[in-house]
Amino acid sequence: MSANVDVNHRPDPDHVLVQIADYVCHHPITSREALTTARYCLMDTLGCGLLALRFPECTKLLGPIVPGTVVPHGARVPGTQLCLDPVKAAWDIGAIIRWLDYNDTWLAAEWGHPSDNLGAILATADWLSRSRVAEGKAPLTMGEVLVAMVKAHEIQGVLALENAFNRVGLDHVVLVKVASTAVVTHLLGGSREQVIDAVSQAWVDGQSLRTYRHAPNAGSRKSWAAGDATSRAVCLALITLSGEMGYPGVLSAPKWGFYDVHCKGNPFTLSQPYGSYVMENVLFKISYPAEFHAQTAVECALKLHDQVKERLDEIDRIELTTHESAIRIISKVGALNNPADRDHCLQYMVAVPLLFGRLVAEDYEDARAADPRIDALRAKMVVQEDARYSREYLEADKRSIANAIQIFFKDGSHSAKVEVEYPVGHRRRREEGIPLLVEKFAANLSTRFPAKRADAILALCQDEPRLAATPVHSFMDMLVI
Repeated sequence: MSANVDVNHRPDPDHVLVQIADYVCHHPITSREALTTARYCLMDTLGCGLLALRFPECTKLLGPIVPGTVVPHGARVPGTQLCLDPVKAAWDIGAIIRWLDYNDTWLAAEWGHPSDNLGAILATADWLSRSRVAEGKAPLTMGEVLVAMVKAHEIQGVLALENAFNRVGLDHVVLVKVASTAVVTHLLGGSREQVIDAVSQAWVDGQSLRTYRHAPNAGSRKSWAAGDATSRAVCLALITLSGEMGYPGVLSAPKWGFYDVHCKGNPFTLSQPYGSYVMENVLFKISYPAEFHAQTAVECALKLHDQVKERLDEIDRIELTTHESAIRIISKVGALNNPADRDHCLQYMVAVPLLFGRLVAEDYEDARAADPRIDALRAKMVVQEDARYSREYLEADKRSIANAIQIFFKDGSHSAKVEVEYPVGHRRRREEGIPLLVEKFAANLSTRFPAKRADAILALCQDEPRLAATPVHSFMDMLVI
């Protein structure tokens, strides 16, 4: 046979596509822990979105692409009066969820925020629920939303366990796009074969670079990248359900497939089947709006605040001991140009609580960053890796996110070395963390709604059977201002 021709034999779908489709279409979610955690995740994620609406740099991006567009049975964007098509609604919900870097986190070979998928899930479920009611059919329920959340978390998180997309320069929102496409296609009534086709479209799609997350180019796109991914997922699901074909060899095709183009020819490693592991072990950002690798560092800094607040001029150096991923992602020196730059800077996130005894979203804004003492403290910081921290960060039975801080003064004295290995939002600190998560949600509700409405939303979210039975569109209507 001539070497100048391709063999045009269409392959069977890649196994990764089949596994995802079989899981989404046929795997029941029976874990009460996963569904309960999903409910808390729903609360926390919505609260993060509501809080973000206080920031004009976020709200300027919201609304229809063409002003004045009217969408029958359109999806609502929590905390606003917007009624949008599900593609743009997914963008907006995803953007507000992620804007403040305050929603849940998953840390493994790849990093990410599985609740980003809620943008696609809520927008699609709300639009679909309203459309069904208009046709005289039964609406979708919030119970179905919680199941979709568990499955989206699982797809994103299991793919992230041993596959480091960041190592080849790709942003983790590729996994948001894949997971959201799978669950949304199923929510829309897609068959197993259509889920396979839609997920293949997500992999073949253009993928985001991590450029906007790292020095010297860190910028606000990192705050809307997940919204962009969820909107693309809804779009690809709808295109597939119109009858569009898929690409069965999207991952494995020689030269043109995802593995050869993006992964140096290496196929994905999937170390465990899909179930409910990720939701059960997800990390909540409860205490601080800070990139998760810095959460325990902020906690350490707050413990040291009282010891140093009157001795700032006496500090000689500040030793930050951390893990490899934190060094690779958020350790930086030099000018910080915008809030997105600052909330991905370990040294900044330590300096602020050392100085002020707190870290809130407003502390990343220009007014706070102008305080010269912050950069003065940053200049005194030395970052070093602890090999044990890096190792236990990846161990399945630990998944620690450890940091330690010790402060040395010019007179030769020093503070104790303050170490925190597991943040409040870790599964190992769930009992401590959940009451604080509920308080966080209540506080975020109060930024957008009058007390009576906020109390009603909180009460519904804490009543698991009632929430699960609530139609999605009725729940979303409670969130309209």
